[in-house]
Amino acid sequence: MFIERFIQYLQFEKRFSPHTVSAYRQDLTQFKDFLVSDGLELLIISHGDVRSWMLVLMEQGSEAKTVNRKLSVLRSFYKFLQREELIQNNPMVHIKAPKIPKRLPVVMDEQKMDSLLDGDLVFENNFGGMRDRLILELLYGTGMRLSELVNLKDQDVNLYEQYIKVLGKRNKERIIPVGSPLIKLIKGYMGEKLSQNFDNKATSLIVTNQGNNAYPQFIYRIVKSSLSKISTQSKRSPHVLRHTFATALLNRGADLNAIKELLGHSSLAATQIYTHNSVEKLKSIYKQAHPKA
Repeated sequence: MFIERFIQYLQFEKRFSPHTVSAYRQDLTQFKDFLVSDGLELLIISHGDVRSWMLVLMEQGSEAKTVNRKLSVLRSFYKFLQREELIQNNPMVHIKAPKIPKRLPVVMDEQKMDSLLDGDLVFENNFGGMRDRLILELLYGTGMRLSELVNLKDQDVNLYEQYIKVLGKRNKERIIPVGSPLIKLIKGYMGEKLSQNFDNKATSLIVTNQGNNAYPQFIYRIVKSSLSKISTQSKRSPHVLRHTFATALLNRGADLNAIKELLGHSSLAATQIYTHNSVEKLKSIYKQAHPKA
């Protein structure tokens, strides 16, 4: 009951994406099941009960990043309950999140990306092949998130002015400029999609072979399959292409604030992680080239 009330708040007041809402519901349900197994209730717990759950998660192998995400969900949930006067004391007040070890973003090699996207033998010469290539080109060429690509509409692409309008997190709109080659590819794809004469009323730019709106897992599979042809690294996801986009811009001297705007980050701190990749690249070059290295 209380969880669903909070979920409705996220959906209709905060306007969170369906993917985010689903993740919140899953985390809260998991926490509720933990409490029930200990004979506890959502509204009558202490910070000690939350810490116990944290320990269980870590004993089960959950990483600090995962635990922190779940704690963030609980903070939002109990803050909501307190605001609605359903509880007096917030059990999250004294909870400290575990430290997350810093990890460099995983990126794809630029030369390998060029061989993938510029080669004629990777993508089939049909509607599906044209769409699959466009998916890779859009993610790599704009740095947009998977959810943003799924929600992208035909009318969000300005073919004349050469930019794409993206609706990001918290319904924040941003404009991403794109080059002529990508615009040409989008235009060709739109024409091919029209020629398929799909009978449904799909609203998305990217659609399945049946003409239905694309969904996250559909795009994820296409990206992973395509990247598997050029790399054996474990991470081959749409987000890796977002990292690759940002790193490529930074390596070519793009201003960090400009990259922040293109990525749709709310703060510069989130963008600064890409500077570590550039520093590591400089260290590698130094060790290879300098006689005193």
